[in-house]
Amino acid sequence: MDIPIFQVDAFAKKQFAGNPAAVCPLKAWLPDATMQAIAAENNLAETAFFVREGAGFRLRWFTPTLEVDLCGHATLAAAYVLFEYLRYKKDEIAFESRSGTLKVARDGKRLSLDFPVIKLERSGAPPQLIEGLGTQPLEVFKAMDYMVVLASEDDVLGVQPAWEPLAQSTGRGVNVTAAGKKVDFVSRFFAPAAGINEDPVTGSAHCMLTPYWAQRLGKKSMRAQQLSQRGGELWVKLKGDRVLIAGEVKPYLKGTITVPPKA
Repeated sequence: MDIPIFQVDAFAKKQFAGNPAAVCPLKAWLPDATMQAIAAENNLAETAFFVREGAGFRLRWFTPTLEVDLCGHATLAAAYVLFEYLRYKKDEIAFESRSGTLKVARDGKRLSLDFPVIKLERSGAPPQLIEGLGTQPLEVFKAMDYMVVLASEDDVLGVQPAWEPLAQSTGRGVNVTAAGKKVDFVSRFFAPAAGINEDPVTGSAHCMLTPYWAQRLGKKSMRAQQLSQRGGELWVKLKGDRVLIAGEVKPYLKGTITVPPKA
């Protein structure tokens, strides 16, 4: 059985930047174990699978080790594949997912995600989280992930994580963030428990980051940068209980996966 596969760089202004994601369009769902095995073989932060459902599509995301409830960059990647390779004609795509309906629209040369706000609760910092980050936060919040606010962009860049205590303390992962020097805010995202030590660009994290920085900076529309080695650029906007997250996508690879019938 042959399955098409595409790999693109999301939230990237040039190739070999942003966050690479694999996308596999399917005519019908494969067994979960097969999709997990494909994601592990790809060894990227996320592999997205989608199947047409009614007027839209149902979308699922797998890291190399598990299925996740929400992923921004792989949703952007899936929309890019539909627009650019599969010639989807409309200007907006609706994906059904574990996190409800997610829409992606054309926004000039960018694509824009429409995601739900993730509400934050102020939290204490587990000792292993502090040990794993090696720094003392200004504030700590908890939602789907931890969000740790640091004093400066330099502090965010200077974090040298200890992976084992982070994996034991963070659930899916942890954002570290601070006000930016040339952009409104910066961040990094660590998820060793999900099989991703440092994620290059994390769209879903901006569902937490955007409302926090919108309130702190007093502005709805902001430019953000993720300070991973590959780097990523995002344009975000708080719109009620939704967050619009826009970025560019660059193509890299297209091919075919051959999967045994009983895989």
